[in-house]
Amino acid sequence: MIKNATCKEIQEIKKSLIAHYKGATTELRYKNLYELLVCVILSAQCTDKRVNIITPSFFKRYPDVVSLSQAELQDIKEEIKSCSFFNNKATHLLAMAQSVVNNFNAEIPLDEKKLLTLKGVGQKTAHVVLIEYAQKNLMAVDTHVFRVSHRLGLSRAKTAIETEKDLSKKFKTSLHELHQAMVLFGRYICKSKNPKCDNDCFLTSFCKTKQTFKAT
Repeated sequence: MIKNATCKEIQEIKKSLIAHYKGATTELRYKNLYELLVCVILSAQCTDKRVNIITPSFFKRYPDVVSLSQAELQDIKEEIKSCSFFNNKATHLLAMAQSVVNNFNAEIPLDEKKLLTLKGVGQKTAHVVLIEYAQKNLMAVDTHVFRVSHRLGLSRAKTAIETEKDLSKKFKTSLHELHQAMVLFGRYICKSKNPKCDNDCFLTSFCKTKQTFKAT
């Protein structure tokens, strides 16, 4: 059984992550809240690199939420067809834009409960937007954060939502910084396959296992 991180280890992990990734932000490229929300919706089960390839043309065609709300669904699909699950995402993007226009006076809300009413916006997406745009003290768990959390003994939870609860409870503060740090750490160092344990990892002494974990 994988050991849980001790209280002292948790604080050291927190300190090290913040120090190594001070000021880190998302690798998604955006200019405003509308663009950020679109990018985060597209990034589900898709790489940031791929999203950044898709969005310049997309935002040229649909520069704001109003123009997107008036788009034809098939045209949206054509713009994002190289993205994973593009059919569903196109439907979500159109419905999201229409809801923002009709229910929020064309202003994307910076409120978790209101964000969650939008199509294609689950808890993780809402938290990522609020973390990145408003530096809210929230945690969001993607595949990288899930893997890192379990390898470091910060959580044994089987789902992303329960893992988020564990991390929020244990770290308490600076959650927005820690989210960004754990994403980058998992993406480039504590990778699913061939993690860079020997040379690049600054958390080796806290690692409980190299096993790869996936949320159920």
